[in-house]
Amino acid sequence: MSVNMTVNIFPIKAFNDNYIWALDNQTHCIVVDPGDSAPVLEFCKKNQLTLCAILITHHHWDHTGGIDALVSRFPGIPVYGPHNKTIKQITHHLSQGDRIVLPKLDIEFSIIEVPGHTLDHIAYYGDSGLFCGDTLFSAGCGRLFEGSPQQMFTSLAKLTALPANTAVYCTHEYTLANIAFAEAAEPNNQALLEYKQWVKQQRKNNNATLPTSIHKELAINPFLRCYSQELISNVSQNMGVEVTSEQDVFASLRSWKDNF
Repeated sequence: MSVNMTVNIFPIKAFNDNYIWALDNQTHCIVVDPGDSAPVLEFCKKNQLTLCAILITHHHWDHTGGIDALVSRFPGIPVYGPHNKTIKQITHHLSQGDRIVLPKLDIEFSIIEVPGHTLDHIAYYGDSGLFCGDTLFSAGCGRLFEGSPQQMFTSLAKLTALPANTAVYCTHEYTLANIAFAEAAEPNNQALLEYKQWVKQQRKNNNATLPTSIHKELAINPFLRCYSQELISNVSQNMGVEVTSEQDVFASLRSWKDNF
């Protein structure tokens, strides 16, 4: 894949803490997970952009709610997404290993199936970065609404196998809250403590903490650090039983976070 240096990536804010990622080349744009059409239409109008594609990662309403209005405003645009009959607007259904080309922006993505948060969840990976919806967050991961801990553990392993410098574009500004839990799980992680200070400053200035990177997340994200002895000890103490395997540590960690 050739790197297109002319593509801008911008977080369009929606609802309380959603980001609809927009990729544009100053004439055309694509958006990822448009849960609301209004901020996307405003962004396109303000920047004189023509929407040319929509990418969907999973079926939740805050990622799909704006599709109808956007397709109405830009008739005939392709809507890419997972195999899920409940997302009726999808024109191109995608599976693990598929590749899509978006010629108006001269970019392409490969598809990674990442069940866990939902069973239909997919991620888009290319030279622009990783667009992973609600699977991997900065300092956290998605709640398991449909999938099993083992499925999410496997899905995250697919993402952490990507190059360390991969930019990670997730769809919620959860970073500060995630850090609070990460500190409880691994309080002596120096990289995490340093990251916390940067994140606090970003939020104080009303700036996004995203994108993050695979390298950063491997250093600070407890759900990717299930081998850490400090983390294993604290998880075991919280659960009241010794937990050893990384998969069991992950499952226990996710359960702990759900009730944190």
